[in-house]
Amino acid sequence: MEKILRVSQWKEMLNPVLETKVHDFKLMGYSRTTSEVVWNCLVKKVWKGDPEKRLFEVVEDIFHLSSNIYMSYLTVQAYQNDDLAASIAALTGPNE
Repeated sequence: MEKILRVSQWKEMLNPVLETKVHDFKLMGYSRTTSEVVWNCLVKKVWKGDPEKRLFEVVEDIFHLSSNIYMSYLTVQAYQNDDLAASIAALTGPNE
């Protein structure tokens, strides 16, 4: 019987799969892609947390991660980071 674990428990075993996906994205022009960013994208956009899954299901999710979902994740992250920077600047900037 195959084990069902939380996806975070499979992560260490999945490094070769994640690196393969990183390589795929780099071939598509996403030169700054890392396995950590791909993993975070999966957690937030595909799994929406840390669900229980079988190993083959997690591998399948990684390989099926589309560039559209990945780009959407990157865009949201960029806007959130920009908003944070703008908020800090507004709070720490000179008062006129």
